[in-house]
Amino acid sequence: MTRFASLADLRTACLDLPDGDHEATAAVARREEALTKPPRSLGRLEEVVAWLAHWQGRSPPRLNNIEILVFAGNHGVTAKGVSAYPPEVTAQMVNNFASGGAAINQLAHVAGAELRVVALSLETPTADFTESPAMDEPEFLDAVWSGYDALSPEADLVVLGEMGIGNTTAAAAVCAALFGGGGARFAGHGTGLDETGLKRKEAVIDRALSRHQDLLDDPLQVAAALGGRELAAILGACLAGRQARIPVVLDGFVSTAAVAPLMKLRAGSLDHVLAGHLSAESGHRLLLQELGLRPLLDLGMRLGEGSGAAVAVLVLRAALACHTGMATFAEAQVSDKPG
Repeated sequence: MTRFASLADLRTACLDLPDGDHEATAAVARREEALTKPPRSLGRLEEVVAWLAHWQGRSPPRLNNIEILVFAGNHGVTAKGVSAYPPEVTAQMVNNFASGGAAINQLAHVAGAELRVVALSLETPTADFTESPAMDEPEFLDAVWSGYDALSPEADLVVLGEMGIGNTTAAAAVCAALFGGGGARFAGHGTGLDETGLKRKEAVIDRALSRHQDLLDDPLQVAAALGGRELAAILGACLAGRQARIPVVLDGFVSTAAVAPLMKLRAGSLDHVLAGHLSAESGHRLLLQELGLRPLLDLGMRLGEGSGAAVAVLVLRAALACHTGMATFAEAQVSDKPG
């Protein structure tokens, strides 16, 4: 795939999507039926193995090469006082990732995953989207391509996360534009806003929606006008995963908001995606319901960084271990239920 030359090129790629491998899914189901347990007694552990097989196109699936991609970007809308932290924290946290001191570094290690952090023009925040589009078309396409190109075609599984002061405001604005309800429906406390700050955040989102009301019927223009570079990169990486038939695990509210335009463009475009967890950020539950995604975990996390999705990888490893390591009734010489 070559770099997207226009929104029309990107839209074409978003609409022309491959399906998974139904025979691999059926093969997983046949083995599950033969394992030494009552049918479907492992619940979602069985479901996620079938999902992995469907998108990897093999049975059994494998988790030898797991990538965690964390995209970082800065937002001009932070000038409106929508975050409890200053924008320089984004670059400082990227440095913390590089030195191994963040939560995601520890979680990537225990998950057996390679962590890669992609910083996107941190020295140049996006425009304040209450005054102009956050990104013009070339900037948006460059950010989408940064995510698309970051995906390794050899990956068995990709985890998508983010870092960016102000990006819960961008995420809430994108969600409100796509699904309605205004700032009050999707805005949350983010990194620790008080109630006054939350009201200010809601008002900023509503101002942005009014400013860009002529764009709201086009999901890609919504992503450009109200999102951020890291959200655009996550969209690109998620699209690349689908094109390459690589399953994707999403982190929390911001990462999920980033890919929501794909679903608005075409139903089923997130079938290769697993919601790793339910974030404590208030808008995430509503967004998952809108997208028809069922989170694997609910641990009250709201850190970002891909952290909740990285914990979900441990559950995927447990599911695969049961699928591949358990004996069948015949191998264990255990009586199966009567036919």
